[in-house]
Amino acid sequence: MSDVRGLGRRGYRVRWLAAGSGAVAAAVLLALPLAGVPPFGAGPAPQARTPATPADPLVWARTLKPPIVTRAQWGADPALLDQKPHYADEVRAVVIHHTSHPNGYDCADSPALVREIYEAHAVNEAWGDIGYNFLVDTCGTIFEGRLGGTDRAVIGAHTVGLNTGTTGIAAIGTFTAGTPVPEPMLRSIEKLIAWKLGLAQTAPAARTHLLSRNSDSRFDKNTTVTMPTVFGHIDAYETNCPGDALMRLLPALREGAAHLQGEAKVLAHEKDRQTRRQADGAPGGPAARPAPSGTG
Repeated sequence: MSDVRGLGRRGYRVRWLAAGSGAVAAAVLLALPLAGVPPFGAGPAPQARTPATPADPLVWARTLKPPIVTRAQWGADPALLDQKPHYADEVRAVVIHHTSHPNGYDCADSPALVREIYEAHAVNEAWGDIGYNFLVDTCGTIFEGRLGGTDRAVIGAHTVGLNTGTTGIAAIGTFTAGTPVPEPMLRSIEKLIAWKLGLAQTAPAARTHLLSRNSDSRFDKNTTVTMPTVFGHIDAYETNCPGDALMRLLPALREGAAHLQGEAKVLAHEKDRQTRRQADGAPGGPAARPAPSGTG
């Protein structure tokens, strides 16, 4: 809130030099405005500078957005689409999946694998679109999944009962116990977690409340459940997804995403501090630099 102070706290006292000096006082009153002195009840003239704008709390989160291959770039066939986007208020949790594809694929084939998943979900499963919000391949390339906007809280079809308020990230491959998870894939998943939860100002190691909307999940319909803000598909549904190898790495993914959020906050704070200093004319800012002398 701005600090609004009432005007008229400062006045100007006229010393009466002699009785019958009303004419003198009147002359003084008339002369004050001409001399640049504010009249009675007026505060000092404001300085001609623009105040610093308060920092946008989402600035640091937006800086975390990683490169994402769009639906148009990976070749989503609009003829298969039979689902309009639906939205939640915000993304309160991230759900980790794997796609059960064989590992060892060439990353050049990843767009074709995403198109395969898209058709299986949209047509074979009759979901009208791909179920996941994002997919990540072994090289760390991130693909846009369900239609609706990567920055928005798009409701997917990836976690029965808990789709609303979550975003689904699928690792392309099969990550059962003992299967190595590629580092580039893990780093990209961390970035997605940090970014999507950051947009809701949510910490990756926190817990959140979600409403189960389908009794086919592990929870009865209309039950409010408390979940980690990063959890595996198996935590919400009877499945082996995302595999034991990825489940074992969830604590590390939370920690890595939290570290990214922390770094982004520090950088955003420092940038905002410098902006405010420059706006206030602090040393080192544009207002403090001397004008060129012109003497050559």
